[in-house]
Amino acid sequence: MEAEAIIVILNRCLADWDLVGSEVIEYEIGQMADEERKNAVEHFLACNRTMVKITENIVKRACIVHEMGIDTFDALHLASAESVNAIFLTTDDSLIKIINRQEDNILIPVHNPVQWLLEEETNGN
Repeated sequence: MEAEAIIVILNRCLADWDLVGSEVIEYEIGQMADEERKNAVEHFLACNRTMVKITENIVKRACIVHEMGIDTFDALHLASAESVNAIFLTTDDSLIKIINRQEDNILIPVHNPVQWLLEEETNGN
């Protein structure tokens, strides 16, 4: 279900939703060994309307988030999303649990893509 939800979300981003990219995402994609998968991901990310560049403030925020128990790359992803007030979607249930325990310290909504998409469809978006 998660893979299907992600495909639906990415297709909507090609049409009318805003996809936020970042230097962190670009770096991680660059590390992919599977060229076919890498090309498919790059195709969708080419439609991002916002590109977050890593700044000193993002790095500082990522350090704070990292101290909450979130690994370095996830902390950078979250700090990047916070910097543009985006919704952060992840299929990592353990990450969502950590974030939920720290919700007073997290500045943006964080959801599993399936749950978020169901809520959006229920709300008519």
